[in-house]
Amino acid sequence: MKITFYGHSCFGIEVKGKHLLFDPFISPNPLAAHIDVNSVKADFILQSHGHMDHIADTVAIAKRTGATVICAFEIHEWLNNQGVTTTHPMNTGGKWMFDFGKVKCVAAVHSSSLPDGSYGGNPMGFVIESDEGNFYYAGDTALTYDMKLIGEYRKVDFALLPLGDNFTMGVDNAIIASDFIKCNDIIGMHYDTFGYIKIDSSEAIQKFERSGKKLTLMNIGETITK
Repeated sequence: MKITFYGHSCFGIEVKGKHLLFDPFISPNPLAAHIDVNSVKADFILQSHGHMDHIADTVAIAKRTGATVICAFEIHEWLNNQGVTTTHPMNTGGKWMFDFGKVKCVAAVHSSSLPDGSYGGNPMGFVIESDEGNFYYAGDTALTYDMKLIGEYRKVDFALLPLGDNFTMGVDNAIIASDFIKCNDIIGMHYDTFGYIKIDSSEAIQKFERSGKKLTLMNIGETITK
């Protein structure tokens, strides 16, 4: 799988030839000013919740690419009202088999409202299972005991976890989360974009190393392979 970081919590992940785009917040992010949002590929957009720093570019990218947006039912309705009709509504606990693999919606402890202030449904994380490997995209979440269910029932090869604290769990809780999901290969997200979520990157990497884990902090625009 090829993983490209577009800043904040936005990743493009290629799975079985399909381009999965998670929480597209690119054009308003000054740290991602060098990214051409009009060249970002997407066959599917996975939307964890409705906050602007996760959904800012969803409508434009979905209309340009025709990507199917996988999201909560309330976000599906909102997107339909924005002229995006290629949506697949889901909710926490549900799963669906797509042509790239299976998507399981899991709990995220956060909030969710849409840019116009309307209700965004339950925030979610996603577990993706495919022939090329499995991974967990946590979305915005606190540390939650429900993460243990992922570790008990699914094999996760790598996970994308928020690290920035203040609005989500921080580094120390992310280490506990990696224990819960039984995964030691972590990619960090939701840090440094705003003043509230600045982290000490070196310290974070060292903390993970002392716990016997690998933390990858990608540069915006960087692509890695798993």
